[in-house]
Amino acid sequence: MSASKTMLLAALMWAATASPQAQEPSPQAQEPVSKANVLKISATITGIDATKRSLTLRNDKGEEDTFSVGPGVQRFDELKVGQKVNITYYESMVFQLLKPGEKGSPASFEAAVNRAKSALPAGTIATQEKMTVTVKAIDSTVPSVTVTTDDGRVVTRKIENKKNIENLKPGDKIDITYTQALVTSVEAAAPAK
Repeated sequence: MSASKTMLLAALMWAATASPQAQEPSPQAQEPVSKANVLKISATITGIDATKRSLTLRNDKGEEDTFSVGPGVQRFDELKVGQKVNITYYESMVFQLLKPGEKGSPASFEAAVNRAKSALPAGTIATQEKMTVTVKAIDSTVPSVTVTTDDGRVVTRKIENKKNIENLKPGDKIDITYTQALVTSVEAAAPAK
């Protein structure tokens, strides 16, 4: 399965289980449903293995884990023990119910990498995927919705906010735009005490 297909399936699962407080008007009103999530993480570099290109990071709770760093991180050799790594993950999804006979957006997948020109390593990776799915079935008792993707895959997801499927019917088409961004920056090591 391609990365974009895996990402879309993860997005469908995330969107189907998102809390109703994060939702806008239901798609039945022809208004887009928007959902967003932001996760911020800070960790301190406690170990570096240049040969294996790995970093050991410790979060504020004292938990440590080691991560492989791919060759795409060009300034790996500038990282030092004691530096703080800040990571912000953004995720958003917009659903738009299409009017009968209206054509959906063409499927697309875009990715961008931006390396910041800063004293310490920093950068952003962003992706956006657009797809139109067709409603195959609705189960209001669960509640859940089953959709068919443009490449024929059938996906069923539980829906947390039942109002979002009240007026859906088989054959309806829904445009989905799924956006992800990962922003990473490194801060200088704290001075020794």
